[in-house]
Amino acid sequence: MAKHNSGNSVFPHWEEADPALRLRQHNRLFTLLAIAAGLVFLQGYMIAPLIPRLAEIFDVSAQEIGFIVPAYMLSYAVAALFYGILSDRFGRWPLIRISLIIFIVCTALTATAQTAGQMSFWRLLTGLGASGVIPLTFALVGDLFPYNQRGAKLGLIFAAMEGGMAAGSAGGAILEPFVGWRTLFLGTATAAALVLWRLRRYGALFDEPKIAKLPAIATIFAGYRAVLSNFRGARTYAYVLWNGVYHSGVYTWLGLYMTQRYDMDALSIGLTILGYGIPGLIFSPLIGKAVDRWGRRWLIPPGLAMAALAGLSMIPYIPPIGTTTAILVLSLGYDLTQPLFVGIVTDLGDGKSLGQTMGLKVFALFTGFGLGSLLFGEALRWGFTPALAIFAGLQLVAAIAAIPLFWPEKPQPISQPASD
Repeated sequence: MAKHNSGNSVFPHWEEADPALRLRQHNRLFTLLAIAAGLVFLQGYMIAPLIPRLAEIFDVSAQEIGFIVPAYMLSYAVAALFYGILSDRFGRWPLIRISLIIFIVCTALTATAQTAGQMSFWRLLTGLGASGVIPLTFALVGDLFPYNQRGAKLGLIFAAMEGGMAAGSAGGAILEPFVGWRTLFLGTATAAALVLWRLRRYGALFDEPKIAKLPAIATIFAGYRAVLSNFRGARTYAYVLWNGVYHSGVYTWLGLYMTQRYDMDALSIGLTILGYGIPGLIFSPLIGKAVDRWGRRWLIPPGLAMAALAGLSMIPYIPPIGTTTAILVLSLGYDLTQPLFVGIVTDLGDGKSLGQTMGLKVFALFTGFGLGSLLFGEALRWGFTPALAIFAGLQLVAAIAAIPLFWPEKPQPISQPASD
């Protein structure tokens, strides 16, 4: 029987392992990958609440230091396209490992930044490195589980990502006055290095290349056209893009919103947004199971509407506790949409190019994240009231349109193969 050497232990390949061992290997692998995904989101989300503080440290405007958000998000989006294609050829694990190494090094080097420009540069490189972890983890779910069993596993990963959002959103702002922003980046890099060290035991166990050679550029774009020419694919990617625009636009500028509206410092901002990500941390596994049972059509439109109402509720003056509640609802709206879009994407294409279709999904999402922070920042020239009204109004329209558009997304019987 073939064996795979991993550290000091020898493991049978997953196809040769008994079912109980295979289940344990699955659980350990995806737990570690979920933690890695959570750390990627932690360092991504701890930036926005610190924008007022970083503007003060680097002596620049909030809009100028705010560029560090799209610098990270847009580079992440572009690189995700290449990670997915390369992983189809060389396997998920080698690319996940490379991605984590670059993420660790560049996150640590961000702590050396002396100017806003240097910080934007390191954030751009971090985005290039980090973008392989999450889409390839999603692709592994698609590789190993049938469509009607992916919701629960995706729920676990999104729970970790939401935990990273919560820890980054609130923890970064709360801890910065005591340990400094540089320590936050060094601590995140250290934690990611520990996860990578643990992953060495399990990373290669479930991985095989899906294609024999890299496709030609024309073939790659033909694959993208094929997915986007399909109504189901075009609809899903369009919603992934817009949902990213909306959530990033509102979230990125929450720190400035609270500074202007409530005259809060970084610690107070952290305490006010403490709940962001908590709904996903608690409910993502339950949402995943609900999706597998009832389908996505009952959850996506309400999720979009909840996020829209959260933005609208912040237009009039409300006490800080009201803003905290709105942020909780905004976070839950994300939990009821993005993980469900991921599940649909894993069912697109021919199954051999899942890395490519998942890379396109992450490209759409993080392009939305980058554009959202930029566009909302530009809309702030008119003030928070017009910016929130425009963004939340468009989100509400998207929620209403989603009712007929996603109605076909009902659960598939276990006995039936997944369809396009």
